[in-house]
Amino acid sequence: MNKTPRAFLFSDIICLAFLLVFIFLLPVKLFKSPTSFVIEASNGNLLSAAIASDGQWRFPVADSVPVKFKDCIIAFEDKRFYSHFGVDFLAMSRAMRQNLKAKSVVSGGSTLTMQVIRLSRKQDRTIWQKLYEIILAFRLELRSSKDKIIGLYAANAPFGSNVVGLEAASWRYYGRNAKTLSWGEMATLAVLPNSPSLVHPGKNSNRLIKKRNNLLDRLASLKYIDQSTANLAKLEPIPGKPLPLPQNAPHLLNRFKAERALLEINSTRITSTLNEDVQLKVNSILKRYNNRYRANDINNISALILNAKTGNVVSYVGNIYQPENIELLSHVDMIKAPRSPGSTLKPLLYASMLNDGFILPHTLVPDVPTQIAGYSPQNYDLGYDGAIAADKALSRSLNIPAVKMLQQYKYERFYDRLKKLGIGTLNQPADHYGLSLILGGSEVTMWDLANTYMGMVRTLNHFNAYKGLYDPKDYKQATYYSKAQEDEKDYQRNSFLDHGAIWATFNAMEEVMRPGDEGLWEQFSSSQRVAWKTGTSFGFRDAWAVGLTPNYVVCVWVGNADGEGRPGLVGIEAAAPVLFDIFRLLPNGKWFETPKTKLKKLKVCKQSGYKAGDYCQDVVEEWVPVAGEKTVICPFHKLIHLDRTGTYRVTDLCETVTNMQHKSWFILPPAMEYYYKIKNSDYKALPPFMSGCENAGGNSVMELIYPKNNAIVYIPLELDGTRGKIILNAAHRNQRSKIYWHLDNEYFATTTNYHQIAVSPPPGKHTLTLVDESGERLVQVFTVLDKDNKHKN
Repeated sequence: MNKTPRAFLFSDIICLAFLLVFIFLLPVKLFKSPTSFVIEASNGNLLSAAIASDGQWRFPVADSVPVKFKDCIIAFEDKRFYSHFGVDFLAMSRAMRQNLKAKSVVSGGSTLTMQVIRLSRKQDRTIWQKLYEIILAFRLELRSSKDKIIGLYAANAPFGSNVVGLEAASWRYYGRNAKTLSWGEMATLAVLPNSPSLVHPGKNSNRLIKKRNNLLDRLASLKYIDQSTANLAKLEPIPGKPLPLPQNAPHLLNRFKAERALLEINSTRITSTLNEDVQLKVNSILKRYNNRYRANDINNISALILNAKTGNVVSYVGNIYQPENIELLSHVDMIKAPRSPGSTLKPLLYASMLNDGFILPHTLVPDVPTQIAGYSPQNYDLGYDGAIAADKALSRSLNIPAVKMLQQYKYERFYDRLKKLGIGTLNQPADHYGLSLILGGSEVTMWDLANTYMGMVRTLNHFNAYKGLYDPKDYKQATYYSKAQEDEKDYQRNSFLDHGAIWATFNAMEEVMRPGDEGLWEQFSSSQRVAWKTGTSFGFRDAWAVGLTPNYVVCVWVGNADGEGRPGLVGIEAAAPVLFDIFRLLPNGKWFETPKTKLKKLKVCKQSGYKAGDYCQDVVEEWVPVAGEKTVICPFHKLIHLDRTGTYRVTDLCETVTNMQHKSWFILPPAMEYYYKIKNSDYKALPPFMSGCENAGGNSVMELIYPKNNAIVYIPLELDGTRGKIILNAAHRNQRSKIYWHLDNEYFATTTNYHQIAVSPPPGKHTLTLVDESGERLVQVFTVLDKDNKHKN
């Protein structure tokens, strides 16, 4: 008696197991064919696509199928689709009667569900295969919704030639998104999968028109549309041969293909963050400039726009796109390519020195001929200012002040700062780059450069939102595809760069004269405020421009992908005009708020830009980064002692203290003074000492401008083959002074007023001694290389 319930229980378990196997035995993924890589704009429109690896245009399954296509395909293939469970026995019996009567296959009874199964299996259809398809169709209906089934059909149905799926067909035949198609266009596509090898655009046009018109009449009879709509739709032309798919972001598409696994994205389709309208306009701008630059054999150009508010990519143009011209190398994505940054890192050094208390915004820095361990930087204009405010040196992009600043800051410290800010191409030790790091001696990518500046913008933007704190995620790299935003914030008291240093840096970057505007742009209220910087690499190989506002960061690169340099390929002339044309596309907004709680009002010496000392006469109060308190007192204002007439300097050796005048005087070192007074007519040189009252040492009156102490120089041959000469150059505070020159303790010349002289010493180490009329001495050594060792450093 007890065995019967157990037997029933056992049989129930077996039946349940069979039922579960029946329901869930379908493969998790019905379709395993490769799909095309697809990039959509933020509005869902297609930007770029790449053909699938099997040579088919096959888009991934869409989230939704247009209602018109659902109506058309149901009316054409399976009018009882929403009422059956995978098999339409009425349609099947009708088809069997028609086929038996005609003694051939003239009608099919397959439902859309059965057709999905058949498309996924791709096997010869024997009677047993058809029976198996019926079982699988029933099982698919149990597992999936009707919308999902029709979505699988729309994505995998053949539409003729190598076009698979509704979306690919819509773009290939109409050049538009399927959601925008008319009834006539949608009806045309709906009839194609029925016999794609016989009827498709460009083949059997009359037959295709007839099938479409019959479907439109059926739609009217089934009340999907009225007859007048059907009649009007019949007048629409059918498409011709397939159209090429849009290629408006091909380099981002290739980037997505390379990074998909790393990003852990399963689909080969992404909806990007790109603004379609901006992307198309930037493409047009770059094409226009590229046509102009190619006359000078400058073949490549790229641009990147980041939205600083959202951290999203707005436009990504890795290069001009002309695959038919292989020699242009337009397939190379220059946004990812490591290139010399030229001067584009200078604002980062300026911000770092402000942040760490090395300088104030207007601190004077040296701009004199410089040689450091065989390295001789030059300004672009080959001139010298003697001394220049740090912010002006940045806005004018002067090289020598930048090198002097890096020498003070230490290149090892700056190297570490760049790595923390996100420059990922520094794959050599700091010593490999040395001081050339600030002049483009390293490599950067446009992606890293733009993201670093965006991190600074986001940090300053969030000053109020984060109540003066910092979030390291502000320096997180931009994203180019739509994804859920992270809400977690990790507020900290310190960051790589503080609000005050960033604010002062952006102010300095805003002062640059814009190309073509002759400095008058500020007079126009409609002009957009932009902080920006250009860069030109050694050998005119790369022209850069990077600009920023509170809302956007824009980066532009112009050059040749193969690294060939060209005359005239400089940032201000080639990249900056493109930058400002792009900014004209973007909406204006408010400028950065002043982060007053991260600034301190400090008394600053107006003439030197240093923290004011006791002897600074013209003092102003300025908002400076808080670390400015750590900077040194002005070293250039000193107290000097004059005779009672104020004409001569005196000491207590020749004048009583009661007869002296004590005055504050702005005194630059001799080499800086030598060039500074040329460009600053109001500079007052020190008065001479009264006769018999010369200073007995302790006062620097002479400085050798070239060569510097311990310098290594090479003397080249002249055009006629004779050995050339080096120009020795010295500065003396007293313009009327005489300097007696000695080389290796042997006198060889005397100079007055203008202290330059040409010599041709033999290879080896030499001692240069300068003596003035007062007996002041300056002794320095330098080494002359022979022709076989000219590259020694």
